[in-house]
Amino acid sequence: MQFGIDRLLSDAQLRAPLSGKRVALLAHPASVTADLRHSVDALMAAQDITLTAAFGPQHGLRGEKQDNMIESADYVDPVHGIPVFSLYGDVRRPTDAMLDSFDVLLVDLQDLGCRIYTFITTLLYCLEAAAKQNKAVWVLDRPNPAGRPIEGSVLQSGWESFVGAGPMPMRHGLTLGEVGSWFIKHFNLDLDYRVITMAGWQPAASPGFGWPVFDRAWINPSPNAPTLAMARAYAGTVMLEGTTLSEGRGTTRPLEVFGAPDIDGRTVLKEMERFAPAWLTGCTLRECWFEPTFQKHQGALCHGVQIHVDGAAYLHEHFRPWRLMAAAFKALRRLYPEYQIWRDFAYEYAFDKQPIDTINGGPALREWVEDPAAEAPDLETLAAGDEAAWRETLAHHLLY
Repeated sequence: MQFGIDRLLSDAQLRAPLSGKRVALLAHPASVTADLRHSVDALMAAQDITLTAAFGPQHGLRGEKQDNMIESADYVDPVHGIPVFSLYGDVRRPTDAMLDSFDVLLVDLQDLGCRIYTFITTLLYCLEAAAKQNKAVWVLDRPNPAGRPIEGSVLQSGWESFVGAGPMPMRHGLTLGEVGSWFIKHFNLDLDYRVITMAGWQPAASPGFGWPVFDRAWINPSPNAPTLAMARAYAGTVMLEGTTLSEGRGTTRPLEVFGAPDIDGRTVLKEMERFAPAWLTGCTLRECWFEPTFQKHQGALCHGVQIHVDGAAYLHEHFRPWRLMAAAFKALRRLYPEYQIWRDFAYEYAFDKQPIDTINGGPALREWVEDPAAEAPDLETLAAGDEAAWRETLAHHLLY
């Protein structure tokens, strides 16, 4: 199969509209061609493309920022001599000066299929800026490694943030090119927008179910996204960033595990199984121990749970990570009524909201966890209606 970048580079007709235009690229470390060249290098080598600038999202163009919420500065590429503008530093939206550096912006970002991933918000900000300045945006499409399943409540009005660009569920089921199409319709944007589609992508095909495991190597799109398993679990485990529990940052399995020094992982797992067994299907859960080398609980032995989404036990259409982690929070609250689950800090530039609410696009999940009378069907009802409505919405934007 071919990703959008590979089709663009191999097809002169696709590139023809770029002739005589100044081209910029928005990319990150997973922005590579089939032969693993970074897209910046590949586009610079294309004689009929004039690359005049590059942009880096969170973690940087080359992925040099290894931890979360670390800003990057602008710089000049030491090899190609073009300016590299940071969209996760002094600004998160392209400035007029940045927009003056190009006519067409190519967006080549590997997404994880989750609303919380900041790359899709960066795409929206670029689309909005381009519409105001009459610039073109082309998305060089890549797979959604979490595939087509959707899950989670929809972001509520007034809860927009850098990790919540618009009213979509946690697991949105779209490729980045399709997300851009939805943004344009939903926000009524007027600009020259194109998607260089993939060739041969089969989102339902085993064993990748979204990621072409036999065709392409997995490269971290962000430092703590080291595996396909993480991408599958992320729509649930990302919520751990709003809690005092470790999500495994500082270990070799970030966002596949959760735990803390002062909980009993085995007991938590048993309570999850008792409370909402239907939410734990499609994967294998195993108690584990880990000691983070940085971030939460650094240097402390944590007891917790690992989510296994590979092997014969993985059932793609049945795995529901958002519900799974909701069950974990509920189990923790039932076992430890006074436990300080929720973290309080400035999360992704949202200074006046609890991080868990910013992540979920509203307080509903936290309130459900804290309500002693709330049971699994109550959250199921909340989410199911949003998911059904989103299914109808996304049907109009599917390219594959």
